Amino acid sequence: MTSSIDTPLSGLDARLARLPFFYGWAVVAIVFITMGIGVNVRTSFSLLFPAILKEYGWDRATTAAAFSVGFSVAAILSPVLGRLLQTVAPRFLLSLSAITVSLGFILSTYATMPWHFYLTLGVLMVGTGITLTYVGQSMFLPNWFHRRRGLAVGLAFSGVGIGSIILMPLIQDTITDQGWRSACWLMAGLLLIVVLPLNFFLQRKEPADIGLYPDGDAAPDKVQTAAQMAAADPVVDAVWTSTDWTLKKAMKTAPFWWLSLACSTALYIWYAVQVHQTKYLIEIGFSDIAAASALGLVGFAGVIGQIYLGGLSDRIGREWVWTISSFGFLLSCILLLVMEYIPSTLMMYAMVILQGGFGYGLATVFGAMPADLYQGRGYPVIFGVVSTMALVGGAVGPWITGLLYDANGNYHAAFYLLIALSLLSILSVWMAAPRKRRLVAGQARKRALRAQTM
Repeated sequence: MTSSIDTPLSGLDARLARLPFFYGWAVVAIVFITMGIGVNVRTSFSLLFPAILKEYGWDRATTAAAFSVGFSVAAILSPVLGRLLQTVAPRFLLSLSAITVSLGFILSTYATMPWHFYLTLGVLMVGTGITLTYVGQSMFLPNWFHRRRGLAVGLAFSGVGIGSIILMPLIQDTITDQGWRSACWLMAGLLLIVVLPLNFFLQRKEPADIGLYPDGDAAPDKVQTAAQMAAADPVVDAVWTSTDWTLKKAMKTAPFWWLSLACSTALYIWYAVQVHQTKYLIEIGFSDIAAASALGLVGFAGVIGQIYLGGLSDRIGREWVWTISSFGFLLSCILLLVMEYIPSTLMMYAMVILQGGFGYGLATVFGAMPADLYQGRGYPVIFGVVSTMALVGGAVGPWITGLLYDANGNYHAAFYLLIALSLLSILSVWMAAPRKRRLVAGQARKRALRAQTM
């Protein structure tokens, strides 16, 4: 069978193939921009929510259900998206998502009933927007990098933080000055004018599609020294890495379930803290502005953390970075508990740095680690199912945290549970053990050096 690398290229693909090193990082830049816009307009529901409530006078549960409906649809679509990516190029799926999310925004401006918002801002905006987020991008971005996978994913995903700094104030100002409908048209325009053409014309599933190799490498030399071959070889378990993984095969392995548990507990913690943090800080004595600023600073710190920890995971391994990031959330929860008795501004900023600078590093490993374990044709479907399980954790985290608050009148039990789940997430990722199947570049180099000195 002729590989896509050997297939003659023509047109735009042929021109792109002349830039092997540059184009791999161009893919990262496209994902950076796509997520900077796509993720943030998708999460703009929290900014639209007060204005819609004020105009229609519905109760909060009825109105907020639009996001819940969309989140449920997104969880269902994740494995479907993985299946589609086996046969459909991501540029078409990303372009279609940009169109459907835009359509959701536009149609919502004509909505008059709750179920109209369930379909527009729920199914179309939040639901089909899953393709533009961490989940959709992680199904193909890791294909472009092996040695620098963590760094590339970290750089690409940091677009969410940069985008939030730019877009969130712009969207809020538009809502304040011109109304929420104008904000919806603005976001639809950004998707159609920027995200749609950028992905349709330039995005590709893997380097082999345009005759390239991962990490921007030229065609591998057939003659290599033994040291070069050892340094370039990350394989630990040859039988595992040579397996043509399907979802059915993966689900029969323990690492699949440990990985799913690690991801679901991580998203439980992430969303529980994110949703309840601002209200909690206000209740323990911080001003509205200070509490809102803390949430914004978490995103900013996350930009730095994702880039640094993503690159670090290429050197020391995914398990260690997952551990560092999980400890970031664990220590954040401890500080949140302490701040109830000592509401220190300095302590609040320490919590922000731990949560964003360390905790948000989970996103980079979440995108890279499943590819280390189940790299191959079946990876998108496998990752889609893992993502669904993770999204379930993200969905129930804020809800259970709220239930525990209602039952106890405080967040003590909820935060203790988050601390316990952080430890469980760390244990799970070491049990999944990607390092026992395939090493990251830094670990492979250390192994090669040890072999040379023996």
